[in-house]
Amino acid sequence: MSKFDSIRPFYDAEANPAIMQILEDPMLEAMMSFTFPHDRTQLWKELMRHTHSLRDFQINFIYPGLMKVLEKSSDGLSTGGFEQLEPNTPYLFISNHRDIILDTSLLNACLYENGLVMTTSAIGDNLIKKPFLHTLSRLSRNFAIKRGVSGRDLFESSKLVSDYISQSLLKENRSVWTAQREGRTKDGNDITQKGVLKMLTLAEESKDSFSYFEKVNVVPVSISYEYDPTDMLKMPELLAKARDEKYVKSENEDFLNLLRGIMGTKKRIHIQVNKILNSEIKEISKSELSQSDKLNQLANLIDREIWTGYKLWPSNYIAHDLLYGQNEYANHYSETEKADFERRIASKVNTAIPEEVKSYLAMYANPVNNQKLGIESCQSS
Repeated sequence: MSKFDSIRPFYDAEANPAIMQILEDPMLEAMMSFTFPHDRTQLWKELMRHTHSLRDFQINFIYPGLMKVLEKSSDGLSTGGFEQLEPNTPYLFISNHRDIILDTSLLNACLYENGLVMTTSAIGDNLIKKPFLHTLSRLSRNFAIKRGVSGRDLFESSKLVSDYISQSLLKENRSVWTAQREGRTKDGNDITQKGVLKMLTLAEESKDSFSYFEKVNVVPVSISYEYDPTDMLKMPELLAKARDEKYVKSENEDFLNLLRGIMGTKKRIHIQVNKILNSEIKEISKSELSQSDKLNQLANLIDREIWTGYKLWPSNYIAHDLLYGQNEYANHYSETEKADFERRIASKVNTAIPEEVKSYLAMYANPVNNQKLGIESCQSS
């Protein structure tokens, strides 16, 4: 028994037995029919029967499925910054988070295509309650973050996750992906939660907990979708927040978000690997700041990197101009693109309710404001 058994992905030795458990599951058959529409069912099933590692499962089944998703629901994926990463080197990717499944799946596809170490990735256990999804998640090298716990249980859970991440990076030479905050960013305002960084340091045994970040290669990642496929599913929570009301998820909300994220319209997608923060972290570590202030500085640095590396699309500039009643960014989009986006708004929200329109526009406009702040911060430092 490993202390990580309650959260870890499968070991390679467990991969084939796990596959055999779900081989006849209707959800797997639906996935594979989508992925391999021209193959007979027995072909992929026979390949699965002879799959004995997580890497083979990811490359032979998850990767082609993802390529089919991009073909059917996007206008393509562009990337930047992967050339600075070294093969056989683990990185701690700290990313903004838009989509439950695609963010980490797309990053791993890019790492694979560039001959780099793929990640073990954090996922909330609320998203994998269905037995099939739990098994699929573990086969895809995800580790579970427990949601809905508090007090001592929260600390113990956080410590376990921190220890697992540390072991992956420092002992297993495995890259790790984690979001910059708990859950997805609903309003497009990508801000790193200091608590996420503090959780990561729980594995550090020395008194200088911040020194943990000197041992790992921290890399902020920016991912942007021209159209967020789950934008409307995020609206009820945004409106509740605007009204200062408590938001309660519906029973199948997470699952619907998962499906819509995969198959909903995205148009163009960009993943930007930003700079490796080793030198900046050394400077922060040498300072006389308190541990808390050091974490604040690192959080601000990650924010700046994510904001400046974020690919802004016409949808972002259009939303900004509409939100503020200006034409400041009119040279970044065409009238056709603006008309298309306005039709999207009209089909998604009740335009007779100003707060709905404002919340929807802000979701796309906030990255523009943040990038401006990030650039100004770079110029002043």
